[in-house]
Amino acid sequence: MPTFENEFTYKGFLESGREREFDRQFDEAVEKVRKGLLGKRMPMYIGGKEHYAREEIMEYSPIDKSFIGRFQRGTRVEAALAIEAAYGALGQWQQTDYSERVEIFRKAAQLFSKTKFVVAAALSIENGKTRYESIGEIDEAIDFLNYYSLEMERNKGYVRRTRLEASKKGVSAGFQGAPGKEEKVTIRMRPYGVFGVIAPFNFPISISTGMSVGAMITGNTVVFKPSSTDNMAMLSGILIYKTLKEAGLPDGVFNYVTGPGSEVGEELVTNRKVSGIAFTGSKLTGLSMIAKSYGLGQQKTFVVEMGGKNPTIVSRYADLDAAVEGVASAAFGYAGQKCSALARVYVHESVKSEFTSKLLEKVRSFNIGDPLRKENYIGPLISSKALDRYKGAVDEARRSGRIICGGNQVNAASGGIYVEPTIVEMDHTNKLFYHELFLPFLLIDTYKDFESALERANDTEYGLTAGLYSRKKAEIESFLNGIQAGTVYINRETSATTGAIVGLHTFVGWKASGLTGKGTGSRYYLEQFMREQSCSVVR
Repeated sequence: MPTFENEFTYKGFLESGREREFDRQFDEAVEKVRKGLLGKRMPMYIGGKEHYAREEIMEYSPIDKSFIGRFQRGTRVEAALAIEAAYGALGQWQQTDYSERVEIFRKAAQLFSKTKFVVAAALSIENGKTRYESIGEIDEAIDFLNYYSLEMERNKGYVRRTRLEASKKGVSAGFQGAPGKEEKVTIRMRPYGVFGVIAPFNFPISISTGMSVGAMITGNTVVFKPSSTDNMAMLSGILIYKTLKEAGLPDGVFNYVTGPGSEVGEELVTNRKVSGIAFTGSKLTGLSMIAKSYGLGQQKTFVVEMGGKNPTIVSRYADLDAAVEGVASAAFGYAGQKCSALARVYVHESVKSEFTSKLLEKVRSFNIGDPLRKENYIGPLISSKALDRYKGAVDEARRSGRIICGGNQVNAASGGIYVEPTIVEMDHTNKLFYHELFLPFLLIDTYKDFESALERANDTEYGLTAGLYSRKKAEIESFLNGIQAGTVYINRETSATTGAIVGLHTFVGWKASGLTGKGTGSRYYLEQFMREQSCSVVR
């Protein structure tokens, strides 16, 4: 059986002294994307065939508003056609041996590995990530493909067999536990059917791939809807489709439909031939889909991740240099546009001044600008709605707190929306501590005793990620036993709350951050896309 190894592209280049080669390949890939992929009319793909709608959506890069392409504005009609195609492909696909499905997705991983710089460059242009964030995301998509393939093999397709021995005695009428003939029993996990996969803008390759492959490798078929309205990521979806097609995925197993959630998403949620929804996005959208489906009497299965308001505690026993590195990265990487991004810091009052001073120095070293340029760490906001949220948060901070860093829009002439990373000192009771912002916006409050810090960290409807910096064993134990979050990091210098690694950390949300209590990149993830069946045969 093959072993699993994480991709770690940049790490490999760096440790082998080839960082310049890494940059050269990325820069060349950017030019290749600009010349070969952008500015085209892109179809939807339904049942393996190109499909065009009556209307189109124009997509522009958040970096500088340059034109990415013309995509189709699908409606409920196109969504229904895609559902029919997925439903039609279901019978043959679920009967395909799991080893054949695994072979296809391993091939897809190999193809992504060969094209990773081009895919990463397209991703950066489309959603404004730096080269490091984008390459890391393609690596994660490859990891999902390989890890879930290995999980199918480890579990032998999620089939196990047992038997009930025959009895030498018989009875005239049956009852629970009655003796009888030999029974051969097969316990297997079976796919639900058609899954609607509704993906976010911020990880349009890795999350989209992870959700879709989770559904398909277990025998379901998929109608995939990338983010297609204010926060667009439709080009990334095309690249996923073409990679899976080249890997040998049969027509109809993965259908690509672009269009607004009010049309395409609505049809996926309400159509009775859709058995499940995999979704990553806001709590409001996730819960409304669940309520609508069950309100219609449709008992769909939902695999959802719904955001976070993630805390970190900085103890008086912390290594402050490590804490500063981890906090700055977690709060401001990709301009804070991650569900795992750090939003709230509770720092002990005795180290607050030193910690804040070091943090300000670190954050002020971050360059803001075009993320395709190597020297920039913070790129653009994804849309004007994100800017509106930023301005509203800044106004509230000025009224009720103290802005110690940031608060302004910059680089206005670039065409993109760039804002300063913002740090605010504010009391924990303010509403900004409770609402997910999806911005480079960090709130800081102080505490006196560790128990109160832990209580405040848990004082949120969300429970996705959380961090702690402390070298005191009792505090670490208290945090591990008491924190209400699914993904927890302690003394992690690379990032306080972000950067879960497939096969190492499970990425799972508690409370309003999730639904099933099982996370991506773990050995329990695939089980969510299947239901158990016990088959007893007497011969």
